[in-house]
Amino acid sequence: IVNFSEDPSVLVVNALSPAEVQRVIIDNNYKKLDVILNEENLSKAIGRRGQNVRLASKLLDYEINILTEKEDTERRQMEFKEKTEVFVGNLELDETLGQLLVAEGFSSIEDLQKASIENLTKIEGIDDKTAEELINRASEFLKKDAEEISNKIKELGVSEDLASLEGLTQGMLLTLGEKKILSLKDFAELASDELVGAYDVIKGQRVKINGYLEDFALSRQEADDLIMSARNIIYK
Repeated sequence: IVNFSEDPSVLVVNALSPAEVQRVIIDNNYKKLDVILNEENLSKAIGRRGQNVRLASKLLDYEINILTEKEDTERRQMEFKEKTEVFVGNLELDETLGQLLVAEGFSSIEDLQKASIENLTKIEGIDDKTAEELINRASEFLKKDAEEISNKIKELGVSEDLASLEGLTQGMLLTLGEKKILSLKDFAELASDELVGAYDVIKGQRVKINGYLEDFALSRQEADDLIMSARNIIYK
């Protein structure tokens, strides 16, 4: 029995009791929750083979990611570094400008391409000319990247039926192709854990099981829906 709350961040704390939660980071757009706690509460929150956190995830209808404070700090630092490297490496920017864009909330080249000159020039150090150049570089990169990805998908042998499954992006198809998931039947036989990843506790140690599409901000519910759509087509 769990005390109910309309606030998912409160409800997840109640659902994971008796584990003591330090803080909760919520993403309502993707229905994800990051739960931050200390090491000694990990096994309580996750449970044997992830049972506790799975039940809490079903109760809330949110994907729950359990992290220690150290892991959360390391993850944030790594994300900042990786986002900066994407801008610097792909758009040929200096590192200071790349860091500035990330610090101002630009998470991807797509974000930059969609930005207006007006919004960019609100950032100290970016004038109209620089803003226009940034948007142009982002647009050119995305166009070229899309063409290259499309060619790679064909070279990998990804089938038309899988490529036409609604909800799968070109980037997802490329990743699946590299993992030898080439047909709609291959995809239909997957489980959501294989797509988005999962945590398990083995011999008292928490182990991360990586998912094929965990880098694409795919929720567990979205993964389930994609797999069921594939199964409905294959086994209809």
